[in-house]
Amino acid sequence: MIVSAQPRPIGHPGYSETFPALEESADAARKLVRTALAAWRLDDLTDSGVLLVTELVANAIKHTNTRHIRVVVSRPSERFVRIGVVDRARVMPEMVKPGDDLLTNGRGLLLIDALADRWGTDVYPWGKQVWAQLHCQPAA
Repeated sequence: MIVSAQPRPIGHPGYSETFPALEESADAARKLVRTALAAWRLDDLTDSGVLLVTELVANAIKHTNTRHIRVVVSRPSERFVRIGVVDRARVMPEMVKPGDDLLTNGRGLLLIDALADRWGTDVYPWGKQVWAQLHCQPAA
């Protein structure tokens, strides 16, 4: 696995990698999140971060026809970790509505909404990034 680590103004590198849009890529995405959180000594966020990236990857693969996704793990500030999945589709994520069949579909964004302190979508001319932020306590 080749991990791209870019220096950021806050002193923490960002981690990103491009994967094929296949279910198997979720394993590599989880490893990337674990690597970033361990480097930042934020092991307490590992379970939530791994679950978030799993759902973000699954949504990008299931709801778009993109061939590749890019997973980005960054520290936009000392207080937050941001986990995002970039794809080339313009299809926006939608929360399920009351009455939707949650037994087979639609739980991903509900789970992301429950786990993340914030989540959203950044739209680009060529696609989008769906991201989720976790609050962290800076290492002493």
